[in-house]
Amino acid sequence: MNNIVYGICIMAVVAFVTVFTRVLPFALFGGKKGMPKMIGYLGRVLPAAIIAALVVYCFKELVVQAASDRLCSLAAGAAVVFLHLWKRNTLLSIAGGTILYMLLIRL
Repeated sequence: MNNIVYGICIMAVVAFVTVFTRVLPFALFGGKKGMPKMIGYLGRVLPAAIIAALVVYCFKELVVQAASDRLCSLAAGAAVVFLHLWKRNTLLSIAGGTILYMLLIRL
């Protein structure tokens, strides 16, 4: 199979999977049926669980870091907590902490 056909096949599979995953929630939960309680529950608890998993992942090597890197990590972690408690927006919290950390390690 030449490269052009191979590329077209890959793009077709990616397009199908993308459309399928976009349509699936509407097919399952659309119309007059209400959203299942389990999905609503996951929507409420997953943001906090994601933040907790990221905190554990980010601070797992805190002890072996240099002092300046440790301060950068702690400042970024504090920023994530502050932003999340202030705005209750997971994306803003993660992005804000990441941006602050990247800025601090470059200074």
